[in-house]
Amino acid sequence: MPKGRLEHANITVSDIERSSRLLQDLLGWEERWRGPALNGGETIHVGEEFGYIAVYTDRKEHERFAKGAPLNHVGIVVDDLDAAEKIVADAGLVPFNHADYEPGRRFYFLDWDGIEFELVSYE
Repeated sequence: MPKGRLEHANITVSDIERSSRLLQDLLGWEERWRGPALNGGETIHVGEEFGYIAVYTDRKEHERFAKGAPLNHVGIVVDDLDAAEKIVADAGLVPFNHADYEPGRRFYFLDWDGIEFELVSYE
């Protein structure tokens, strides 16, 4: 049976620079690549050695996504949940649904486009 791992997720955002900066500040990730993309758009790959999130814009106006659409959330492990929450709040975003149960502590936030992220720490 083949084995796999998640290499990347590609999300559409209204401002790729802002979303890229948040991911870099929040996760210690770096810009791996940037360039032209489909439909006259642009993409920035933000991540680490084996995985990344592609933040894409087609430079068109979009309505904010409804919660749970087009996906439920993107879950990311962090080593310092309290520091991550401060970065989220400093970006003007609102952490919610804090929980502490096995296997770790977590909270959620919606980015500027309504994409939901779950940040979890197993420490």
